[in-house]
Amino acid sequence: MGIAEMLDELKQKAHNDSALREELLATRKEAQPYAAFCKKCRELGYEIYEMDLLTAGEEAYAAMRRSTNGGGENSPMLEGEDDYYELFFAGL
Repeated sequence: MGIAEMLDELKQKAHNDSALREELLATRKEAQPYAAFCKKCRELGYEIYEMDLLTAGEEAYAAMRRSTNGGGENSPMLEGEDDYYELFFAGL
């Protein structure tokens, strides 16, 4: 299961469990919010690490661009890439 699928599944659980939702939201107040969020994910059985979370949206967008643009596009930090971390919390 990829990062996006794990986050979608976790978001569905959080929608049905207000205590879990509050625990996840509380990670944003930590000194290192990405690390706290990923630690909570791992405690819940989702193997999500900071670098995987940070690069997932960029990699997905770059792969899409390569597949639709003749295969020549391999630009990091493409405009419009998804930030899965922010999208997760926006969905909560």
